[in-house]
Amino acid sequence: MNYSFNKITQKADCDVLLTWAEKEKADLAFKKTSVERLTTNYSSTSVEIDAVLQGVLAEITAVTTVINVLPDGPTKEAEVKRKVRLEYKKFLLENRKESYGTVALLEKELDLERINKELTEVDAFITGVNAHKATLP
Repeated sequence: MNYSFNKITQKADCDVLLTWAEKEKADLAFKKTSVERLTTNYSSTSVEIDAVLQGVLAEITAVTTVINVLPDGPTKEAEVKRKVRLEYKKFLLENRKESYGTVALLEKELDLERINKELTEVDAFITGVNAHKATLP
């Protein structure tokens, strides 16, 4: 972006801008570190959730098949209860997937890319201020 550096006529004003920009840069660097860590965590968590969910879905299918062939009695009741527990586990995993799964991972990756672009722009701003400061008497 083209900044209006030519409107700055004193080195002291450049110093103020540089101090502010360096603080912005430090804040963004900290935010980047935090988002990188979250992205790494989400990446491993999303794979884990997907794997566990696939296992639970397979188990639900198997239990359903067993329930369908069992005669009424305590064994069938036990399997029906097991299926309910598995369906609840599936529900919890699906909710967790929304918060920490692949979609959340992609959101964090986008956040990280935006922060990187902001850092690049702050660096360009700092370079511009320093270049303009060098031209001032």
